[in-house]
Amino acid sequence: MMRTPTPVPTHRRPPGRQQPKPISYGFSSKPVAAMLVLLSAHGANADGILEGRVINAAGDGQLTGAVVRIEELQRETLAGQGGRFRLPSLKAGEYTLSVHLGQQQLDRRSIVINDDQITREHIVLSADALLEEVLVIGQAAQMQRALDRQRYADNLINAVNADAIGQLPDNNAAEALQRVPGISIERDQGEGRFVRVRGISPDLNSVSVNGTQLPAPEAGRRAVALDVLPADLISSLVVTKALTPDMDANAIGGSIEVESISALDRDGLFYTVRAEASYDQLTEQTSPAYALTAGNTFELARQQRLGIAAAFSYDQHKFGSDNVETGAAWDLSEQDAALEELEQRDYRIERERLGAALNMDYQLSTNHRFFWRSLYSSFRDDEQRLANVIEFGELSASDEPGEFEFDGKARAAGETGLAEVKRELKDREETQEILASTLGGEHFLGAWTVEYAVGYSQAKEDEPSSLDGAVFKQENVGGMGFTNSRKPRLISSDDYVNSSAYELDDVEYSQALTEDTHISGRLDISRDLFIGRYPALLKFGAKSSQREKTQRIDEFKFEDWSDHGISDAQLTLDQYLSASPDYELGRFGPGISSGAVRGLLTGLNKNDFFDAEASRAASYDIHENIYAAYVMGRIEMDAWMLLAGVRHESTQQDFDGTGVDGDGNFTAIDDDHHYGHTLPSLHARYELLDGTQIRASWTQAVVRPTFEQMSPSFVDDGEEAELGNTQLNAMQANNLDLSVEHYMGTAGVVSAALFYKDIRDFIFATDLAGSSERWQDYDEVATYRNGDDASITGLELAYSQKMNQLPAPLDGVLIAANLTVSDSEADIVTFDGGNASRRSIDLPNQSDVTGNIIIGYEKHGLMLRLASNYKSQYLLEVEDLASKDGDVYQDAQTQIDFSSSYNLTEQLKLTFDIANVTDEPYYTYQRNERYNAQYEQYGPTYRLGLSYSHF
Repeated sequence: MMRTPTPVPTHRRPPGRQQPKPISYGFSSKPVAAMLVLLSAHGANADGILEGRVINAAGDGQLTGAVVRIEELQRETLAGQGGRFRLPSLKAGEYTLSVHLGQQQLDRRSIVINDDQITREHIVLSADALLEEVLVIGQAAQMQRALDRQRYADNLINAVNADAIGQLPDNNAAEALQRVPGISIERDQGEGRFVRVRGISPDLNSVSVNGTQLPAPEAGRRAVALDVLPADLISSLVVTKALTPDMDANAIGGSIEVESISALDRDGLFYTVRAEASYDQLTEQTSPAYALTAGNTFELARQQRLGIAAAFSYDQHKFGSDNVETGAAWDLSEQDAALEELEQRDYRIERERLGAALNMDYQLSTNHRFFWRSLYSSFRDDEQRLANVIEFGELSASDEPGEFEFDGKARAAGETGLAEVKRELKDREETQEILASTLGGEHFLGAWTVEYAVGYSQAKEDEPSSLDGAVFKQENVGGMGFTNSRKPRLISSDDYVNSSAYELDDVEYSQALTEDTHISGRLDISRDLFIGRYPALLKFGAKSSQREKTQRIDEFKFEDWSDHGISDAQLTLDQYLSASPDYELGRFGPGISSGAVRGLLTGLNKNDFFDAEASRAASYDIHENIYAAYVMGRIEMDAWMLLAGVRHESTQQDFDGTGVDGDGNFTAIDDDHHYGHTLPSLHARYELLDGTQIRASWTQAVVRPTFEQMSPSFVDDGEEAELGNTQLNAMQANNLDLSVEHYMGTAGVVSAALFYKDIRDFIFATDLAGSSERWQDYDEVATYRNGDDASITGLELAYSQKMNQLPAPLDGVLIAANLTVSDSEADIVTFDGGNASRRSIDLPNQSDVTGNIIIGYEKHGLMLRLASNYKSQYLLEVEDLASKDGDVYQDAQTQIDFSSSYNLTEQLKLTFDIANVTDEPYYTYQRNERYNAQYEQYGPTYRLGLSYSHF
């Protein structure tokens, strides 16, 4: 069985109440006393147990997520994987058992529970019981399953669920999650990649697949890019915003659990075949995508069952973007802003995503199950970037009499003059691979439940042959300037596009491999019991995690060409020309041929150009072992559910790296850092009315520094230094959450949630130059340090409903909307002449407002959805620690996506989607939105597909 972050909860409702009880404002010791008794209880009887499955009579799938209810006891649970459900600790007697999806009752029957016996009830639903097809397939089905999961969870979660035929609402995991309240995504070249939870950096969130934490393929990071996980491999996505003690504590923003498909979610053979073609409007290129998902369940002897499911996905995307940026090079000290440097960029990109999953479930009996989950993902990013870097300036007298040299000088809009121009080529192919495998089991032993799993995951990023920059330079180009400070348009002369005037200055080349390996084992033991007449659960367990992050980089710098037999005639740009790019943001000029540049390098011995200092300083090994143990208890008392517990995590970090000084001397770095955290938590849920509940929680979380921040390396030339900090403290957060939720109709909810996070030991980049005698004579000392507390306060509002109350055909309309408003603050410190300079900033990447509006329609096989995602401006980078003039912000952004499908037959579906309908650009600015830092446009992408499903 695939492990969820918390046990599938049972839920006790107050019997027969439609009006709220009078509210008492006095403190009652009853819940606290009950929890203390629960944590020490060890001898209560489990009485009878009810277990079974909810099955579709057609045999084409179980109803995972259906609500199974014992009406007299007001006990409820969600049907889990394969439609399985289990209700322990039941007193003997005759009861009424009912099954619901949303507001629709699917089945109702009488059952008898006996002491110390297991009652098995298999509920086979007829076609007549499933009159609302919308609760099985489509948008409303996805939302209803997610809302039921959210409603009956012990803690605060949000979910994105596939429907009964395995369809997620978006093309990858990141873009599906952006529709969730409080979730926003970071895009790369217009594609959703990293997920932010409540505005928190992706490095402060955790990502797991089937209970196994995913390592990060990217060098220096903990964040996992979720666009590498195709939607075809995913059954559901769960975002936990308030952690329970049985979960890893490494998530200040939230924990994201990816659950892959299982054969036990179906009966018998099933498969889906999908084929798509996409068209990128900006580059006028077409790309294919294919997917196959299949599985089968085998009924063996003595009620044993074996399920095997597999999935394969391939997606190619050819696209590009046009960019103009300043890199925040504005001089804002005078009344009229002036620009020091301008850059034009043209990207041509091909991305390939390959995904595969193989999952096996073996049910030895109804009480004993074993599972194996495996997922593989490969992401190849082939990017070629042409850039023109224009540095404005003027000639000034040099130290040699009668000679002049070029000096940079900022230029106002509309003015023209001299500039130094560099034409650059970057060409690299990067492959990221992720492998995750989990083997485990689950055993019901009377009132006891034993769960265990071992997990192995590996991520790597390979750049075997990267042209990081081939630079052709021309000095003293006249007639250069720009207009428009928001989307700068270059003013240029004919010399600007004269290829024979440019000469190859240097080429930077590298080979890099980053690997991140994670091995874990866990054991969880729980016991169902009664405290008085109240059902309860005691749970405890332990986990061990070993992680190793290694980075190996070989850097080469090709220059001083004449020393290696290369003549000046061989270095002019006209020897390396390619077609001029189709660039829409101004005059660009000639392109540079990657093949020609690589041909030049092939004729040279690259070892002659090896940069040993940069290579050794950038390479490191970091070992991180985490040992955890926890105990927690849960009790349901009438309208209350209380959960409390404590988790302790011990962290051991060992570092191996290299430092280099200005004389080229190397210093081996061998360091370690050990620490521990004890993290209590408390969750409460109160059912105010039938369908209305209040939640409150106090939790703690801890996130270790990123690998870049604690890199065991330094480069120190006596004037400037850059170094990691192996002794950084982990960030620890106190989290408070308070929410109210009202569930109604089909896929219907209205909710509001307040949250507050106090983050201790916030980590930020700083400059230690002048901070102490050690760094007194340095111009810059770039490193990381712990600061004071940072805080985030926010409010999440959400609404969704299928409009069944409207007359046909409007009863097919579905509306969903959510809004998150937040405020954050953190203090950063730099030094000037030994004196500390402090200022307050917003937390980077924290939008004050994010929101979604979705308007959908589904009826008679037609599905339409128009989705709008908005995020307000946020602080992206702090360029100058001492002054806000250098702060870079990302501008507010609204992206609109359209998706549609039509069932040509019961099994054959036609789909059509448009991403970025309104051609929303990416725009960042320096201090004021008038002053460009980066402008990038992508254009819309169109997808047309066909899928065939057999269930």
